[in-house]
Amino acid sequence: MSQRRVAVMSPQTRHAHAHRRLRGRWRVPTLDAPGAERALRLYEAQRRRAVAPLVLLFAGMLGLPLIFALFPGLDAARLFDVPLSWLALALLPYPGLVLLARWQLHRAERIEDEP
Repeated sequence: MSQRRVAVMSPQTRHAHAHRRLRGRWRVPTLDAPGAERALRLYEAQRRRAVAPLVLLFAGMLGLPLIFALFPGLDAARLFDVPLSWLALALLPYPGLVLLARWQLHRAERIEDEP
């Protein structure tokens, strides 16, 4: 006896709302004029604040190959029989990305908390 397959999807997706028979079609909520103006101000402020983390992200991602090109001895240096350059590529970017993401999230939330 086979079980019936059921599609599971987020109730917030457009597709999920479009296929509900009881509630009708889903429509994008509209904001009143002051709400729309505030949302636009928040969006623009958060875009401006995102520039610094993006610059740091690109500097970090493009800086690692540059460091390896400038210091080829990192391939010869080994830690636990693994080249130091490999360890740097495997271990350095991820904590940096997490720190950048948390920093940007904190900055974006601070903008939203302002009156």
